[in-house]
Amino acid sequence: MATRTITERHEYILNKINKKGKLSIDDLASEMKVSGVTIRKDLKMLEEKNLLFRTKGGASITNPYAGDKSINEKEFINIDEKKRIAKAALGLIKNADSIMIGSGTTAFTLSTVLHPQNKITVITPALKVGLELSNRNNVEVLQLGGIIRPNSSSVAGGYALHTLDDISCELLFLGVDGIDLDHGATISNLTEATLNRKMIDTAQTLILLADSSKFNRRGVAKICSIEQVNYIVTDDKIPAHLVNQFEDKGIKMIIS
Repeated sequence: MATRTITERHEYILNKINKKGKLSIDDLASEMKVSGVTIRKDLKMLEEKNLLFRTKGGASITNPYAGDKSINEKEFINIDEKKRIAKAALGLIKNADSIMIGSGTTAFTLSTVLHPQNKITVITPALKVGLELSNRNNVEVLQLGGIIRPNSSSVAGGYALHTLDDISCELLFLGVDGIDLDHGATISNLTEATLNRKMIDTAQTLILLADSSKFNRRGVAKICSIEQVNYIVTDDKIPAHLVNQFEDKGIKMIIS
């Protein structure tokens, strides 16, 4: 391959990242036969022009770091996708006796469409979920206690953790702020991360509810590795190559 000019390198990088979503510095350096230092300078310049986001060891077309928005802000983001995800997730409940629903707007949307024919216990740290289901037919709610975080209207802390010591449930439906094939599932608040990890240990099956914008993103707090996830329910905007990559890891992908 002939040596490329700066403009040609930038064009090559942008064309490739628009197709793949993310790139590694090592791969780019090898393909264009330049040093990793050169590629890092290229990525820095392209990021300064708001054309991509630099990540550890590469670059991404979308911002890989999720911010801790309030539940009131998130409520109006990707509304249609969240409703489809919630309805698709219902099929996993079937005849379960107990489920756990985490915090976040996608998890809350699941509670709005849950109308079980048989009796079920729902365990949740989320106040909105508990209130939504408190008078629902065939639903018994176990509301976890603790300090309430205003951003998520969910509890966190030792009281909730101690309650989970004596509980076992079949399914955990968890909303996340980021899903990365290498880094795992993340959220944007350290306070809630410990409770999320405890909930994962408590449940037999872990189901992540995440719209397609959450992929290749990272929140500040890791809650589990990809190997711990059993199902991911997402919308049909997720690229096919990502679906294949997660399925290759043994995760069952449900596209709504």
